[in-house]
Amino acid sequence: MRELMKQAIEIGRKSIRLGETASYIPELGRVNKNQLGISIFTTDGVRESVGDADVRFTIQSISKVITLAIALEKCGFHKVFEKVHMEPSGDAFNSLVKLDLSSNYPFNPMINSGALAITSYLTPITDFEEMLLISRKLCMDEAITLNEDVYHSEMNHISRNKAIAYLLESKDIIALGCVPETLDLYVRMCSLSVTAQSLAGFGLILAQDGIHPVTGERVLNENVVKIVKTIMFTCGMYDGSGEFAVHVGIPSKSGVGGGILSVVNQRMGIGIFGPSLDSKGNSIAGNHILRHLSKELNLHIFS
Repeated sequence: MRELMKQAIEIGRKSIRLGETASYIPELGRVNKNQLGISIFTTDGVRESVGDADVRFTIQSISKVITLAIALEKCGFHKVFEKVHMEPSGDAFNSLVKLDLSSNYPFNPMINSGALAITSYLTPITDFEEMLLISRKLCMDEAITLNEDVYHSEMNHISRNKAIAYLLESKDIIALGCVPETLDLYVRMCSLSVTAQSLAGFGLILAQDGIHPVTGERVLNENVVKIVKTIMFTCGMYDGSGEFAVHVGIPSKSGVGGGILSVVNQRMGIGIFGPSLDSKGNSIAGNHILRHLSKELNLHIFS
């Protein structure tokens, strides 16, 4: 496994020069784009990491998976999907065009509008400290904290998400007066400091249908995990999700911090860190790494 991971890293490294960091958030733009790491945790107890797998970065949109899972647990399926659809959008993750012109509801929970709506359902019943504790458990990483620098950088460049949130409020999707606290919780969750190993840990719990591999504790309802993995497969890689599903075929979620969380059902969780992004906002090296691993290990969901 380790040699294959080294081989995949070298394949991915060749594409780093073709991408860029997420400079529209200044603090993310300062990250060294040449960093690259991968971690794999398997259901039979193997844990392997190669490269910059222990380097901390911010989770960004991968937090949408955590938020969706917690919302399903706390609010239930009907509430979560009452005003958020489950369909791929075909648009950029921060687009509001279809939301304004052709749909009253966000297309899915993995784009900003959908995640903001779902975050707003949580603000009356939980707070960031509880969300942080749950995130640590799901990622099997007690060292996860809020990256204050990234949090403030995002809050100072929040105009687009603020526009989306107020549009949602105007459509009675976010409750009147709840936009500020929704945005704050949303950005705090995006600013969690994780590693590729953290993501592999979360992936392993999802691969085992919500069972913690060390304690044997059920940390997520099995049906919640099924929903989450399905949404990841269809919508998790922004508007590149369809192509990714064809070539890689693994339920995954990316973030503009350079992370990718991948879940191979009943086999492994995979975490990747590679902050050089393609035009869709996905880790460009991470995409190549996952293509190689999927082919060599026969990981495609339909293989």
